[in-house]
Amino acid sequence: MSKNEKKKRNWRDKYRFSVVNDTTFEEVWRVRLTQYNAFLLITFLVVFIIGATTCIIAFTNIKEFIPGYPDVTMRRNILMSAIRLDSLEKQLELRDKYFANINAIIAGEKPKEIFSMQDTSGTYGSIRNTTSPEESALRAQVENEEKYNVAFNPGVSESGTSLAELHFFPPVKGIVSSKFDDSHKHYGTDIVTKQRSPVSAALDGTVIFTGWTMETGYVIEIQHPNNIVSVYKHNASLLKETGDYVRAGEPVSIVGDSGELYTSGPHLHFEIWYKGSPLDPEKHILF
Repeated sequence: MSKNEKKKRNWRDKYRFSVVNDTTFEEVWRVRLTQYNAFLLITFLVVFIIGATTCIIAFTNIKEFIPGYPDVTMRRNILMSAIRLDSLEKQLELRDKYFANINAIIAGEKPKEIFSMQDTSGTYGSIRNTTSPEESALRAQVENEEKYNVAFNPGVSESGTSLAELHFFPPVKGIVSSKFDDSHKHYGTDIVTKQRSPVSAALDGTVIFTGWTMETGYVIEIQHPNNIVSVYKHNASLLKETGDYVRAGEPVSIVGDSGELYTSGPHLHFEIWYKGSPLDPEKHILF
């Protein structure tokens, strides 16, 4: 018999492992295995132990006991530090541009624009501003709904009128999710409405700010007569730019969920400021 045949035979030979009572010599437990089956069994047990250990470490808090692995508090601090660092970099960039503009003005040169009014991450050369049938239908629906609204009267002059005589146009129609609360520094009203709904100007006025912040996302501010300023936050996109004149009821932005700190879903955060003091929008507008 050759050596190869003998090796094959040894792999097929069965061996019996038994447990015997030392007093009565009764066989309590036994198992019959070949060398091949024993090798497969040991391999399976090793793979199972390695896989179970890996899963326990990966999906439980045991991994936090590994030296050098950050715990929950450390990871939260790292994330907040990254957010603050990004905000600080933006503020430093704005400050540098501000000083550069001051130097340009002193030197008699034309200052550069401080804020970027559009998203520069995309390509806009191929965009064509055409009116779609859906947009036309939406315009007709809004005009029909507001035809008999007493608050919509852009032809009336507001110079010399008091705050009580003004009729504010509701920026959106929806459900108030968070009310005005001066004690908690919540200087506006949060209105939940359909996503991608148009946001309308509350009064006639001039856009004085359009931009993006870490906390409130895309923001647009409008200066109205009688020292009134309206603020619209968490927009998905802005339809107007700084310096544009808008009429009451004219769309200025799109409802969204922008911002990384103070938002939990699509809604509009709307503020009214009168002579530098915040007003409760619900006292002047029915949403």
